[in-house]
Amino acid sequence: MTLADCDRVAEIRIRGWQSAYRGLIPQSYLDGLSVEEDAERRRTYLSQGDGSVVNLVAEDSGGEIVGWACHGPYREGEVLTPDVELYAVYVHPDQVGRGVGRALLAEAVARCTAAGHGRLLLWVLKGNDRARRFYERAGFRADGVEEPFEVEGVAVPEVRYARTLPR
Repeated sequence: MTLADCDRVAEIRIRGWQSAYRGLIPQSYLDGLSVEEDAERRRTYLSQGDGSVVNLVAEDSGGEIVGWACHGPYREGEVLTPDVELYAVYVHPDQVGRGVGRALLAEAVARCTAAGHGRLLLWVLKGNDRARRFYERAGFRADGVEEPFEVEGVAVPEVRYARTLPR
């Protein structure tokens, strides 16, 4: 991902939230998400990053970005662990079901494996059955750890998934 990609990545992320989290997160929150603000945050993260977070984009045959994923260090509280975390996989809602998410996830897994990480972790909304099935088909399993998450006073708990990576 480059700085020039941030606007499109932000659009994909926001439209992804608005599509995937409808009915799980208060609609007023989803309606208030701003592509412009998200793009500015992405530019700041990308320009100030230390290289520990890897941002991947997927393009269609015409060169348009249709998906985005990122991964980086996993923390238990404030302590870095030897594990790696998949922070995000988002596909433009028009592209869902076409293999873009699988390709991004496969590339993230390959890079994390090549970097020598033993385990890839991620968090998913407990009620997001579609995403949970997606990760389970890719070899991830809920490991029993849950985190409270609240949006506008509504509890939206997250479940941690893990996948052991080959050595």
